[in-house]
Amino acid sequence: MARGPKKHLKRVFAPRAWMLDKLGGVWAPRPAQGPHKLRESIPLTILIQNRLKYALNGREVKMILNDKEANVLVDGRVRRDEKFPAGFQDVINIKKTGETFRVLYDTQGKFVLRKIKQEEAKFKLCKVKRREMGPNQVPYVVTHDGRTIRFPHPDIGIHDTVKVEIETGKILDFIKFHSGNLVMATSGNNIGRVGVLTSRDRHLGGFDIVHVLDSRGHSFATRIGNMFVIGKGKSPLISLPKDDGIYRNPVEKKQGDATQKKKK
Repeated sequence: MARGPKKHLKRVFAPRAWMLDKLGGVWAPRPAQGPHKLRESIPLTILIQNRLKYALNGREVKMILNDKEANVLVDGRVRRDEKFPAGFQDVINIKKTGETFRVLYDTQGKFVLRKIKQEEAKFKLCKVKRREMGPNQVPYVVTHDGRTIRFPHPDIGIHDTVKVEIETGKILDFIKFHSGNLVMATSGNNIGRVGVLTSRDRHLGGFDIVHVLDSRGHSFATRIGNMFVIGKGKSPLISLPKDDGIYRNPVEKKQGDATQKKKK
């Protein structure tokens, strides 16, 4: 029996958020070890080849990434591995085109690249997963993208969101996980939906349940671990995807597309 971690991934078992076609072959690129989990990330080769359409095949992706001019940066660092995992809130900069994108989810649970301006590309939002005390009584927090930040503000706790400067890695600001703040679902059946946190039900020995109200007046409930705070009050700190985090059923989508065609 084989030992050690797997180095391959069949296409039929690839995460649904990648939006891979069925007839593209037997195999799919397996993300390398990195800051995000396998099923919560997307490799750079799929972003460059399938989403941005800058390459026709994997060989061209390698040529783009291995260029001496360092074409692709993720969170301000040059990445040359075509299987490097990019995840939620990561900022991707393409030097030659001058474009900057933020990795987000849409309401269908798919990864989308939201084009952002240079001012917004200077920071990213990180969810606090743990807060602990290290050696020599040094407090630190661990974020959802694997960052370890020492000496955080005493008021920062688990489930809160910190605004991190990409260039220095320092915390610029933080948002508490409190009622009235804007949140976004990053997993579960309501993935990609955006709304205002209204209440939190505490269950000892189980999962806390939070209730969220979107801008259309529709409410939904999910586990607290599925939510990510993205703004103070009703104003988001980041640019939202095209659907603005509002779920629409297929009938409403057709009606919306029809009205847009009439306007054109």
